[in-house]
Amino acid sequence: MRSKHQKKLRITEKDFLLANRRAAREEDIALHGRPTSFRKALHKSKKIYDRKKSKKQFLASIKE
Repeated sequence: MRSKHQKKLRITEKDFLLANRRAAREEDIALHGRPTSFRKALHKSKKIYDRKKSKKQFLASIKE
């Protein structure tokens, strides 16, 4: 019998998704022998015009 203060565990959708992702990751590691990364950043060419970078350099030169 359960006591009055014992909580009943409930599995939420968030918990289910988290456990599913963990299991999938463990399966990939077992399959490939090492962790795989899905978020590969692409190499950004230095030759291409970059407004954000040039603005940052401009503001840095003004502060000096």
